[in-house]
Amino acid sequence: MENTLWWIFFLASGVQFTYLMVVFGRFVFFHKAEQETEQDTNLSGVSIIIAAKNEAAHLQDLVPLLMEQNYPEFEVLIVNDCSTDDSEDMLRSLAETYSKLRIVNVRYTPDHVTAKKYALTLGIKVSKYDTILLTDADCRPVSPHWIRRMSTPVRNEGKTFALGHGSYLALPGLLNKIIQYETLFTAIYYFSFGYWKSPFMGVGRNLCYKKSFFMEKKAFKSLWHIEGGDDDLFVNLYATAENTALVAHPESITISQPKTSFKAYFTQKKRHYHAGKYYRSKDKLKLGLYSLSHLVFWLSAAGILILESTWEPIALVLGLVFARAMLQYLIIHKARKKLEGTGKVIWTLFFDLMYMIYFWTLGTKGYLSKTVKWK
Repeated sequence: MENTLWWIFFLASGVQFTYLMVVFGRFVFFHKAEQETEQDTNLSGVSIIIAAKNEAAHLQDLVPLLMEQNYPEFEVLIVNDCSTDDSEDMLRSLAETYSKLRIVNVRYTPDHVTAKKYALTLGIKVSKYDTILLTDADCRPVSPHWIRRMSTPVRNEGKTFALGHGSYLALPGLLNKIIQYETLFTAIYYFSFGYWKSPFMGVGRNLCYKKSFFMEKKAFKSLWHIEGGDDDLFVNLYATAENTALVAHPESITISQPKTSFKAYFTQKKRHYHAGKYYRSKDKLKLGLYSLSHLVFWLSAAGILILESTWEPIALVLGLVFARAMLQYLIIHKARKKLEGTGKVIWTLFFDLMYMIYFWTLGTKGYLSKTVKWK
């Protein structure tokens, strides 16, 4: 029994260290941040599209902020998705001030489609420009160069997709620290695999792609019935090593308002994990192998510590646990520095364990659920 447990522990440790050092390490240790380029001469127009439902308060702050972007030609197109607040009147008032603001009011959603995908599709169809830049109503670009940074691969490099990082506002409290940890770790996942020429997801808080490609693929043709997935599933379906770029620069990120209650956060994550069940099999394997080895690593380590009575095997297990913790801390530190421009990380093993627990509980619940909602 003990020998088997040791073999399981060493196998799980090997998988974990391979992910940390090889898969994630390539991005955090060797990828160089995008530099200023003099080749950015194709300053063609960009359509910023936001699907919003009952987001009047957020939009009132966001629209003026977007108008300050340092880019010569762009539009901000708000798709007001059947809102019952004063979004329509407020947006009409803002449009009198900002000529680059356009509004699409959705009055109803057909029964066979999901609300956000329908809203985004309407917005993309009427957009002026071929370069589409997506974000959410509660997001804020951190730099006036956000449009330029995020759209450069699509405008100048012939890419179909440009995947960016969407962070969350740092607030006091345990929940916010869990959100910060999970968000950054998710970014490490998809940036790392993207740099290994195997992109598999993006986030709708910060995503750029070509309108012509979207229309060629008939919008969300095979995804209409799935709630969510307008971002990660669309990327998962069509992103390749050749047509996708990763934008890792502190000027390219957006910051969103985080959930402030565990109930709201769990509902959000349930929707995200529900979409994950539709990923390609090879991408499920990428995620599942790390998550399973993560769980087995901790369970087998705990089992050995309980069963062993001499200090040598206990020291070996604790040494590997400590080495993994230090390596993971370094990776998170470097990733945050690369993506967000700050390296301050105070997370400990506690959040690694919390991530494991909530991944397996919420992930299973979301994966097995049949119905989720956007709003």
